[in-house]
Amino acid sequence: CRKARELLLQNGLEVTDRDFFKETFSESEIRELAAMAGTENIFARRSPSLKKLSLADKELSDDEMVKLMLQEPKLIRRPLIKVGGKLMVGGGTAAVEAAIAEAR
Repeated sequence: CRKARELLLQNGLEVTDRDFFKETFSESEIRELAAMAGTENIFARRSPSLKKLSLADKELSDDEMVKLMLQEPKLIRRPLIKVGGKLMVGGGTAAVEAAIAEAR
């Protein structure tokens, strides 16, 4: 995520970091992020935390995924990067560069 942060800063975009393990998301915040990218896209389906809950192979509704992300922040994919009105899930360089180009 450091690379993504550096790219954003180098291109004059404001960056605000949030450790959502310490400052957890509210239900409305998770639903807003889900509306931007899709609940399935922000849900960490391959997280060991999901396996510990014996839910790794279970089909989950959007509401169930939101509830689980509220209970266990490790189930939220990282990093989540908002650029303009878009949400990027993951910090791949190509995706960050595309978001920067769109923000201009």
